[in-house]
Amino acid sequence: MTDISTGGSGVERAPLSLQLDFLRLMDGGGGWGPFGPRFTVVAGWRVEGEIDLDTLHGAMHDVVARHETLRTRLVLDPEDPHQEIHPPSAPRLVISDLDPSAEDRDAVAEAFINAIEEDDGLGIDEIPGLRVYLGRFDAKDSVLAYMAHHTAVDGYSVHLVMRDLAAFYAARKEGRPVDLPPARQYREFVAHQLEHADDAQSRAARAFWREELAGARMTPLANDRPRATGAYTTGWHRYMFSDELDTAVQEFARTSRSSPFMVLMAAFLTVLRERTGETDLVVPTFMPGRGPAWTADVIGTFYNFTPLRVDLSGCETFTDAVGAVRRSCLAAYRHELPFLQLAGEAPELMASVVTPRAAPVVFQVIQSPFMRGEDQVADLRFAAIRRRTISSAAGSQIPDGMLVSAELHPAGGIGGRVGYTDMFDESTVVDIMTRLREVLRTEVERG
Repeated sequence: MTDISTGGSGVERAPLSLQLDFLRLMDGGGGWGPFGPRFTVVAGWRVEGEIDLDTLHGAMHDVVARHETLRTRLVLDPEDPHQEIHPPSAPRLVISDLDPSAEDRDAVAEAFINAIEEDDGLGIDEIPGLRVYLGRFDAKDSVLAYMAHHTAVDGYSVHLVMRDLAAFYAARKEGRPVDLPPARQYREFVAHQLEHADDAQSRAARAFWREELAGARMTPLANDRPRATGAYTTGWHRYMFSDELDTAVQEFARTSRSSPFMVLMAAFLTVLRERTGETDLVVPTFMPGRGPAWTADVIGTFYNFTPLRVDLSGCETFTDAVGAVRRSCLAAYRHELPFLQLAGEAPELMASVVTPRAAPVVFQVIQSPFMRGEDQVADLRFAAIRRRTISSAAGSQIPDGMLVSAELHPAGGIGGRVGYTDMFDESTVVDIMTRLREVLRTEVERG
């Protein structure tokens, strides 16, 4: 294994965004929360062609230079929390050899990425907050992956990092200027956000959530064991639904004038109603948080933790449930707000999910315009590793409870993963996902 690194000096500062400030308030300290070393994002690509290491290392430096958040340290002083923005420096490149005789190289590649997730992580004091891994089967077949801290990148940013890395690699390899839009920085978003934090639109959104969440509590999921008071792990269960089910979900969404997310959420709420006996359900999801439009090319943490309140008491059919989810989603989309502001209008919202025997469950469908299947970059061909099926008992952390993620793959099928802290057994996750599949088959394929 080879480890390549460089360094730099001098810093600038900027305030925290409302998203980062919310994570700061959630963090319990001790390295076991949103600011701990395991709160990371890992993504990987298969690469065909011979990678030039000097060019790759230069491109890595270019990406860090382009995006300040990848070289930002978060200072969590209670009296003066802020961002420290460091000068550009190249992230570490860790190189490993993979078994060239493996019959199933795809499985080896996935295990390689899982091993990165199971590693010691990436501390928020590490600058840059990005680490690149290269696993080589041979000179022309590799796995390129990276780890970034989740306070530096969100899910939308994941493929932006790779888009820019590939663009800089090609530009260096071909001796030409890089073909990328002008870069703006996360601190510009923070300035815009704080400037508009109390404008008319924000006040209208707060008024909406104050009324929408009056008397509401997040729907709690009963634990298999009490919440840990210190160190904990997050397991990841991976699943794949059939191509036929994927097609049926998309067709149901079209005919019901909804979206695949709305259909999948309605099915998930049906399962949750069965498990809890509740009909007034409040389940959080993540909204992009990327306004204004220029933030589409900015790497950083933008997502807004958004509780969707859906009343299923009057829903006699699954179509009724999808309609109820659709109404809740459309209203929420019009009033998107950082959770730190939203929570101020519903201070008791989370009281139900912070008890020793109950935890929150979050549902999301991952969507990004940069989630490409395959790309030709100079003399290399990249293919995103997205259809992952190998579960792992420990990996990147979630702050609490259970996170159910789904993705509709361009090649067919609905796949994803479920993160669960050690309050839960994997068997509980399997039961929930098995029932979700059954609900979809019964309601969507039949419909």
